[in-house]
Amino acid sequence: MLLVLILLASILGVRASAKSSSSSSHAGLSSSHTKLTSTHTKSASVHPSSTSGYGPPTSAQSGITCTVTPAANGADSAAVIRKAFKSCGRAKAGQRNRIVFENTTYTIGSVLETTNLQNVDIELYGTLSWDNSNLDYWLKNSLVVGYQNQSTAWRLGGDSITFNGYGTGTFDGNGDAWYRFINGRSNYPGRPHQLTITDTTNSTFQGLNFLQSQMWTMTVIHSSDVLLQDIYFDSLTSRGCVAEFSDLKNTDGCDTIYANNITFRRWVVDNGDDGISPKANSTNILIEDSEFYRGSGIALGSIGQMHDQFETIENVTCRNITAHNTKNGAYIKTWTGVTKGYPPNGGGGGFGYAQNLVFENFKLINVQKAFTITQCTNFEGNKAGDCDTSKFNIRDVYLRNFTGTVRGGIVTTMQCSAAAPCRDIHMSNIVLENSSNHTTPGQYQCASVNDTVGFLCTGPPDGEDNAFKRR
Repeated sequence: MLLVLILLASILGVRASAKSSSSSSHAGLSSSHTKLTSTHTKSASVHPSSTSGYGPPTSAQSGITCTVTPAANGADSAAVIRKAFKSCGRAKAGQRNRIVFENTTYTIGSVLETTNLQNVDIELYGTLSWDNSNLDYWLKNSLVVGYQNQSTAWRLGGDSITFNGYGTGTFDGNGDAWYRFINGRSNYPGRPHQLTITDTTNSTFQGLNFLQSQMWTMTVIHSSDVLLQDIYFDSLTSRGCVAEFSDLKNTDGCDTIYANNITFRRWVVDNGDDGISPKANSTNILIEDSEFYRGSGIALGSIGQMHDQFETIENVTCRNITAHNTKNGAYIKTWTGVTKGYPPNGGGGGFGYAQNLVFENFKLINVQKAFTITQCTNFEGNKAGDCDTSKFNIRDVYLRNFTGTVRGGIVTTMQCSAAAPCRDIHMSNIVLENSSNHTTPGQYQCASVNDTVGFLCTGPPDGEDNAFKRR
């Protein structure tokens, strides 16, 4: 109880200090965060530490504070935000600086590039609201992500960053304008991600809310040792209801790319696409204590999109997950081995492997299927046999303790590739009920799956999951 009171007093002190700052003041803040070591295991039987985390060292001294004052009359505040990061984004040796967004609304009408940060605490008490009145500006000026020809509205990165919203700080992408504009088209060129965390190490992002992201909500790329916790994401439309899923394409919660030792904890995601998606060269990923609504569920991939490129997804643990009305509890998706077109909507022909993947303690509520594998992804459409061409191998997959309800009699569909069959798929304690008739679902559909443990394949895939070829 004493520790709780100390922590609460610390948080309240931070709030009071932030509110008393002005744009011309440089009040310091003494940091009392403790750095913990994140240890992800390579063994499927032992799980990553549940106490993994990052934060500033206790020895750091208070540096300078930049309090961001929004532009008058709702004008674009991007210039003053860039100025604050330039002034306070890198602390002197042994110090930590602060950048404070007050409890108000900041309109953002132009791109933000705030990289090469060092030892800085970013505090968001209000709302960052993106202005989408001129979509043509964003289409022409959004910043390069460095993957799939994707782009972003904000590139942020550095070492030893904390970005704290204290449960109220909000990114509002005002995505309705984009949902109407794309009209169901996938990966529209120039459509920006909301926030890209790039070239970042030893950092924590927490207590943040993301509303109506323009596209992917967050991307973590070329980064390691990053903790993202207590994050809320909602792609509800301004009309107060979820749009048609075709309108909410690509509204992923977060995607990791060329990233190692990334922890997601206590996320709530309500969207029309993947909840959290480790993609190319994502290793030592932990997703835990989180809830997903209405979208596709946790997605590993897609991967294998880049012709003749070797990529991996390795050592991923997803545990203590609740899925509400999603397409899957979790799924794995690769491109076919046939190259058609160019990224972001074309590709295929890559190779590599995904291994040591653990999914445990999943509670499913009216989910379509508990788990799916498809190696049929191809936006250009598949010909007969294309699903058997991928050379990307999926192996050492463990499903444990799945309970709840699915919408039908199929537990899992695994459409693997004959060119590199899936192997060593383990299932234990799968206790599910058909939400329609309260019977026990018994179908385990398989193609090109070897060395199953704990279940028997009951027949071939029903073909439904080939729909992933057009996303």
